[in-house]
Amino acid sequence: MDEQRIWAPWRIGYVAGDESLKEQTLVPQRWSPGAEEDCFLCRAAAEYADPTGADRLNLVVARGEQTVTLLNRYPYTNGHLLVAPLRHVGQLHELTSEEHLAAMKALSTFTELISAHLSAAGFNIGLNLGRVAGAGVPGHLHWHLVPRWSGDNNFMPTVAGTRVIPQSLDAVWEVLRNASEGENGS
Repeated sequence: MDEQRIWAPWRIGYVAGDESLKEQTLVPQRWSPGAEEDCFLCRAAAEYADPTGADRLNLVVARGEQTVTLLNRYPYTNGHLLVAPLRHVGQLHELTSEEHLAAMKALSTFTELISAHLSAAGFNIGLNLGRVAGAGVPGHLHWHLVPRWSGDNNFMPTVAGTRVIPQSLDAVWEVLRNASEGENGS
């Protein structure tokens, strides 16, 4: 049997521990309230002179009045999204009622869009509160929306410690950004 290779060049920053990615070279015109400049979610929520170009680099697929939705740069599966409030808050009780509702609406909208455009058969939706609970960014609350397909949990993670992501982040960004703009009538 010939050895097969799986290429995932976007993972090198994570594997090498280099978090200085492209989005950090962008200079926001306006930050959201309470923003922290070293928080990638705050950078995604910020406003830029070239919003479409900045959104593509920051992997933002949709913006709302209260939330930002972006692709996870280190996805568990194809189409793995993060939904975060625009404000830099780390606890559920710090969210306003409007922010709670907006986050749930974004999650609901994207389960529909991903089902329709990426043919997902199900979803895992989760939130880690605090570093001991697994939060990689404990200061900025965010939900993970992880699309699932029948048979997507194959032997690779168990045997090889590798996840197979069948589509590039850029290709998924195109699909979901266009679907989101169609949903919002933009």
